[in-house]
Amino acid sequence: QVQLVESGGGLVQAGGSLALSCAASGNIFSINAMGWYRQTPGKQRELVATVTSSSVTNYADSVKGRFTISRDTAKNTVYLQMNSLKPEDTAVYYCNVRSIWYNYWGQGTQVTVSS
Repeated sequence: QVQLVESGGGLVQAGGSLALSCAASGNIFSINAMGWYRQTPGKQRELVATVTSSSVTNYADSVKGRFTISRDTAKNTVYLQMNSLKPEDTAVYYCNVRSIWYNYWGQGTQVTVSS
């Protein structure tokens, strides 16, 4: 059984920092990429950042220079370091693992940035 466990969400003031982590376990075959997406009520899910198995990263323009994605292959874990947080970063953040066969999603973790 495949499971993605997220942690690190919470409440922070604007300008602060927060770090998310997502640990994947189970029978996941040939992981191509891991990443983070976020969603606000009334809006579509949007890409935040991804990192491929060859360490190529991709960021949404809105988070470039503020967020950093990284991975630990041995632990099958992906991280998202979020700095200089803004109120517009408030959303539910979902971990994503893309394999050759399927896309897996975490349960989501709430990030709230106060003004």
